[in-house]
Amino acid sequence: MAVVNGECDPAAESSSSSSPAVFNQSACDSARTLSEEERERLENDPVLVSDFKQQKLELDAQKNWDLFYKRNSTNFFKDRHWTTREFQELKACREFETQKLVMLEAGCGVGNCIFPLLEEDLNIFIYACDFSPRAVEFVKQNSLYCPERCLAFQCDLTKDDLLATVPEESLDVATLIFVLSAIHPDKMQKALENIYKILKPGGIVLFRDYGLYDHAMLRFKSGSKLGENFYVRQDGTRSFFFSREHLASLFHQAGFQTLVNEYVLRETVNKKEGLCVPRVFLQSKFRKTE
Repeated sequence: MAVVNGECDPAAESSSSSSPAVFNQSACDSARTLSEEERERLENDPVLVSDFKQQKLELDAQKNWDLFYKRNSTNFFKDRHWTTREFQELKACREFETQKLVMLEAGCGVGNCIFPLLEEDLNIFIYACDFSPRAVEFVKQNSLYCPERCLAFQCDLTKDDLLATVPEESLDVATLIFVLSAIHPDKMQKALENIYKILKPGGIVLFRDYGLYDHAMLRFKSGSKLGENFYVRQDGTRSFFFSREHLASLFHQAGFQTLVNEYVLRETVNKKEGLCVPRVFLQSKFRKTE
């Protein structure tokens, strides 16, 4: 396993220089086996957050993410210099060498993915959207932001029509990196259908997010559970933890073909707490059918 530095969830944004440990398992399984103590704690916590509070969390979802970026500014996540290494399609999906790559960074945050890409690849145009208006403003204020090469805009993937900003079937690639997990499970399908419309036939979605029984999931205390594999953090932001089976089903229902859908196991070091913890992610690639 790769060992990377990080703390809490920001560790999920890190990637070591070596290849991740990828495990092929049946779609029903998690990549991680729980200890008896961990399993008992999960199974013996039937208490869910009340319906009233869940409805309020959904209504306040945008506000909670806006407050997250107000508190953390641009300092929370590290720049994702690992994306072109982990996802070769960001370089290799052009039909000819001089072709401009057109992509969408869904859930762009403050630009930790888009700005390394813009620096590395001069022949690329990136649409970048986020749920949080404050995050989008941070992107636009970055000295590397160039309207000729990037268009940042606020968007709720679950209800806003991406076609209002991005031409139909115009994208080569869309990225969903630690984004879908923040969306209510009932609305994930709509988000994927929205992205499907703007991808070219044969266009690719590059996906990375939390896997079932990741350390972040096991750290949630009693009273944080919203539903199956769905939890709320203290700041009101939410996170879902995916099995391979569930993720593949979501994409298939939206019309995508699975190319790669694998668990990635890592160990991350929390220097502050002196802990070395197991992380479980899903790293996947889905193609829009011809």
